[in-house]
Amino acid sequence: MILYDWKIGLTYKDSHARLVQAWGEQAPSDHTVFNWFREFQRNKFSVQDAPRSGRPSTSVTQQTIDAVRTIIEGDPHSTYQQIETILGISSTAINSIIHDYLNLRKVCARWVPHTLTDDQKQLRVQFCGHSLKRFEEGQSRRVFDIITGDEAWFYHYDPELKEQSKVWMSTTDPHPTKVHRNKSAGKRMVAIFFMKSGLIKSVPLETGATVNANWYVNTCLPQVFTAVSERRETRGLRGLIFHDDNARPHRAWITNEFLLENHVEQHPNPPYSPDLSPCDFFLFPKLKK
Repeated sequence: MILYDWKIGLTYKDSHARLVQAWGEQAPSDHTVFNWFREFQRNKFSVQDAPRSGRPSTSVTQQTIDAVRTIIEGDPHSTYQQIETILGISSTAINSIIHDYLNLRKVCARWVPHTLTDDQKQLRVQFCGHSLKRFEEGQSRRVFDIITGDEAWFYHYDPELKEQSKVWMSTTDPHPTKVHRNKSAGKRMVAIFFMKSGLIKSVPLETGATVNANWYVNTCLPQVFTAVSERRETRGLRGLIFHDDNARPHRAWITNEFLLENHVEQHPNPPYSPDLSPCDFFLFPKLKK
């Protein structure tokens, strides 16, 4: 599509606008489109990396780009070291993928889109203002009808602090040792949903499964709604307000259909604003301390 736009004489900005219209949040950045236009002008039409010294070009491939995107979408707090350990590619390649291909930057330990337009910022303000007004700045009884949730990776490691591992021992006892466990030795994706009244349901992702719309609708949400109905015996799902971020499984048409069939209202979330989900700014940081 980018090559076609270049051939018919569009500017890179016009091409980027068409991509955003077609793909929304999944569209490449304007910087990426600009780079492709520049390559086409040099009569370079290959999508393969040019040979160069240093680490092999296979470090930055569509496969590794997709893998880094999946890791960050699963755990926006991921560090370079964690990604390097999981994928076995250099930090230089990771930096290139994150900034040149995914167009991300890290703010307050969370990866977010590189820049927000004035319109996107305004939508965030409007969303927060609308929510404050609707729920009377948290004083409305309707806040008890809100359920929110999201998925995150949880790594297998010992969270015990060194101070917590102290024990009483005599001078003749051997000094206790503490085995260091690599954070990436194991991990588990878990979807967690909660309300003002407390935790509703945690749904672990089965080994080998993928978080997609089918899993979300057929496995995850039915368990969540069953737990809600058990918690709210007299009301069930009636009046329930469902809030999550704009991840693809959350906004798929089958997800929307499932919520409509169960008469559950979906509370909107502004685009490019996963950080406005309570899981991201409240729950997950506490769980991962």
